[in-house]
Amino acid sequence: MEQEQTQPKGNRWLKEIKDWTLSLGIAIVVALLFQNYVYAQTEVHNVSMQNTLVEGQRLIEDKWSYRFNDPKQGDIVIINGPEHEDGRLVKRIIALPGQTVDMKDGYVYVDGIKLEESYAKGLTYPDVVEIPFTVPEGHVFVMGDNREKSMDSRAFGAVALDSLEGKAVYRIWPLGKFGGLQ
Repeated sequence: MEQEQTQPKGNRWLKEIKDWTLSLGIAIVVALLFQNYVYAQTEVHNVSMQNTLVEGQRLIEDKWSYRFNDPKQGDIVIINGPEHEDGRLVKRIIALPGQTVDMKDGYVYVDGIKLEESYAKGLTYPDVVEIPFTVPEGHVFVMGDNREKSMDSRAFGAVALDSLEGKAVYRIWPLGKFGGLQ
């Protein structure tokens, strides 16, 4: 007859603590990797995207899709690069590499076609960048939806694709505004 081998009570607790510590450590590492490379939460810090986004709203940022797909005109993006000194910006892509941006009578034209911008607040006028402007390869032209109160490509020029941290895909706060972004 075999004798059952039992571990002393203290050893079982020690093993349980080790297992929990290992599981918790792995979970934290996976969560941090997910936050840094796949999806992240970000907060809107200015009024340049009103009425689409307002200060204090929280967004889910997709950091993954631009690794496999090119940005599209109309995407709302988070910019984190040397183009602007004040840190991360939330803007909308207006034009892609090779496209020409023009502004006439307060409206935006891309490759000679007037954009239908139901999201835009106010009229759009040039700033520092000379218009018409052809977007160089490897760059995009971005603007805030609040055209009269936005520091964007009209002031600092085209944004390098490498400076696009990700695409804003969901608004998670306030709860009454929860949902996808257009």
